[in-house]
Amino acid sequence: MDIHRIAAFSTNGKGGNPAGVVLLDRAAPEADMQKVAAEVGYSETAFAVPVEGADRTWRVRYFAPESEVSFCGHATIALGVALGQRSGTGTYHLDLNTASITVDAITSVEGMAARLASPPTESRAASHEETDDAMALIGLTDDDLDMRLPPARIHGGADHLVFALRDRARLAKMSYDLDEGRDMMRRHKLVTIMLVYIEDDRVFSVRNAFASGGVLEDPATGAAAAAFAGYLRDRSWPHAGQFTIRQGEDMGVPSIIEVRLSNEVGSSVQVSGTARFILDA
Repeated sequence: MDIHRIAAFSTNGKGGNPAGVVLLDRAAPEADMQKVAAEVGYSETAFAVPVEGADRTWRVRYFAPESEVSFCGHATIALGVALGQRSGTGTYHLDLNTASITVDAITSVEGMAARLASPPTESRAASHEETDDAMALIGLTDDDLDMRLPPARIHGGADHLVFALRDRARLAKMSYDLDEGRDMMRRHKLVTIMLVYIEDDRVFSVRNAFASGGVLEDPATGAAAAAFAGYLRDRSWPHAGQFTIRQGEDMGVPSIIEVRLSNEVGSSVQVSGTARFILDA
């Protein structure tokens, strides 16, 4: 298999969230893709097969080390960069399990970058059970919460819970038991639990617990960023059409996610970032 290892949402040639990208000539068995994702060991690996008769169109599936994921933002950015290196800049069409999206391979001052257009977004208030289980898992109390953004279930191709925190130091202390987190997230059909500290109206510091995929934490989560954008829009947050997510800093892996959005409820949002190649194998 043609495997690339690319860190998406890197900054100044450092940090970013590593993803595997596998460019296939033909579809591979699901068991083989799951095995490769476990061997690569990153939070997600994207597997892409060209769609016959459709120019620049790829069938894409995402696998974490322990399960398939419906949509992964950072692996899509990594895929866009890999396709750009292989076939040049421009727009690529991606057919996912539950949606069709695009990714643009672009150049930046730091090198190759990519910009994805997410699946449609939606959000709702988190249920009492979802809220109680997630807060118990991470050890949050009501006093920890910033109710400018109440707990919510958010979607932008995959489902996440989001909690805004009043104190940056509390964000830095995020911890939980991986096995308990895996059980809780799979029970509620969640990909991640997103903790957010509001730096200002257009800058957010974020951590994402990702036990559902067998990983304690993601250093950059593009799918959650897209879902969070939809939530901000649903809340009439003063985003002014764009905002920045800073993630991975508490892991020592600084990552920057740039998001652009309109005020059209439910519409796709744009998530972009630079990338760096780690290794080709």
